[in-house]
Amino acid sequence: MYKAIELFAGAGGLALGVEKAGFNTIGLVEFNRDACDTLEKNRPNWRVICDDIANISKLDLEEYFNLKKGELDLLSGGAPCQSFSYAGKRLGLEDARGTLFYHYAVFLEKLQPKMFLFENVRGLLTHDGGKTYKTILEIFESAGYDIQKQVLNAWDYGVAQKRERLITIGIRKDLNNKIHYTFPNPHDYKPVLRDILKDVPDSLGIPYGENKRKLFELVPPGGYWRDIDPKLAKDYMKSCWEMEGGRTGILRRMSLDEPSLTVLTSPSQKQTERCHPLEARPFTVRENARCQSFPDEWSFCGNVMSQYKQVGNAVSVNLAYDVAKSIYKALEKGENE
Repeated sequence: MYKAIELFAGAGGLALGVEKAGFNTIGLVEFNRDACDTLEKNRPNWRVICDDIANISKLDLEEYFNLKKGELDLLSGGAPCQSFSYAGKRLGLEDARGTLFYHYAVFLEKLQPKMFLFENVRGLLTHDGGKTYKTILEIFESAGYDIQKQVLNAWDYGVAQKRERLITIGIRKDLNNKIHYTFPNPHDYKPVLRDILKDVPDSLGIPYGENKRKLFELVPPGGYWRDIDPKLAKDYMKSCWEMEGGRTGILRRMSLDEPSLTVLTSPSQKQTERCHPLEARPFTVRENARCQSFPDEWSFCGNVMSQYKQVGNAVSVNLAYDVAKSIYKALEKGENE
């Protein structure tokens, strides 16, 4: 069975997809205590390392994970997006010091896995005028990897949510004549909220305040602030009323016949609302988890806000599965050649 290590594991969306694809995850590093509790509760057999990654990356990783250099099959994870220093003319690992990505790169340098999966928000492509991602790619290449990258939308991969992610795949250069990676093909069928909002188990959720709830009762499914009395809308929107652009996220109510918009880390944000299609309230934690394609038996630990955050920060499980499955196939094919 191919071995994987996951960094910045969060509540396990990516790790679940990797597991479902057939990998044996031998270690998951995560800093947030509630997210660690979530991982441990759902997978008591996983080795969850609840610590600052800076403390782990400086260790002898071969000894710590009982691996020889080059033996690990997959390193997966996605470091939060931060600007780099650009200290030298030749952008390299030193420029990444002080960022969380630096520790991902150190793991890569020290363990030299056969392949890696680095997932991030689409915005990383243009972050700091594109310099951040350019530096990341140069660091990956100097660590000895050939790179493939693509923006994938979770909605194309069996997830009832529009959520774009930048997927970067690395193959160790000494294996590039054996291992050939192909990104997964989009599915023919794209699910909508009607498909996933049936029989959702009860869970925690935070209601709107009375005034907001009454306003949302006036908004039709699939509608937003333009669909109610302009006086009421103006009163609610205050300074946003004068802003330019469509402001389509304000007082936005979802429809059963569309996918969810990107699941956020809190139940309610004024300019990016996702009101339930049939009731005047935000989605519950469990409904958001369905939008992220988490199985119903995957439970989340911590208070309600922490649970919302864990679900909102996660990689959509079905997208993770399709990407990891194509990595598994590439490794398998490479082994047989």
